[in-house]
Amino acid sequence: MCNLYSITTNQEAIRALFRVMNRYVGNLAPMPGVFPDYPAPVVRNAGAEREMTMMRWGMPPPPRAGGFPVTNIRNTTSPHWRGWLKPENRCLVPANSFAEYAPEPNPETKKKDVVWFALDENRPLLAFAGIWTETRADRGTKSKPIPGPHLVYGFLTTAPNAIVEPVHPKAMPVILTTPDEHDVWLRAPWDEAKALQRPLRDDALRIVACGADKEDKVAETVSK
Repeated sequence: MCNLYSITTNQEAIRALFRVMNRYVGNLAPMPGVFPDYPAPVVRNAGAEREMTMMRWGMPPPPRAGGFPVTNIRNTTSPHWRGWLKPENRCLVPANSFAEYAPEPNPETKKKDVVWFALDENRPLLAFAGIWTETRADRGTKSKPIPGPHLVYGFLTTAPNAIVEPVHPKAMPVILTTPDEHDVWLRAPWDEAKALQRPLRDDALRIVACGADKEDKVAETVSK
């Protein structure tokens, strides 16, 4: 599961690529490491336009899932997720790169490396196919709970392509790279939009970093 990604592109570039008309994110600082429950920018429908707002990463879990927020959604046939697959609950999650842990520990460090994936070395902006909702549950930690309501999001996963599979054989995020794909995800009926839940083609993704760092600091550098 993808539980770490970066978003370091500035607001104006996000607004231009995703055709955002309104924004409610304040001064958006680069985020070379986005972890579960972090607030991060999301693009959603706002009537006939699009808006960018901040949400916390992690959707309400199914009743039997143990109570932890769900960052990645694979089984879109589940009754728990079906109600959030309508256009009014779909969103685009801007990102520059995402990470998975290597399957085996590094012989030198005895720890698993963090492997970062992006469209290319320059980490161009992409979007995960996301869903969002509002929850009244507390977020944050048990010692420092943050009372609701909260806007929250997660994104869809699918089978890994040939680039991700050697590192993480179970899944990869659903990645959207073109304006047409953005439009279909945000506007189309589910019977059409569900075709986007597929692996990104192999030649459109590459490994751009590998090591102990849980922040893609190169992404922050190349996005400036």
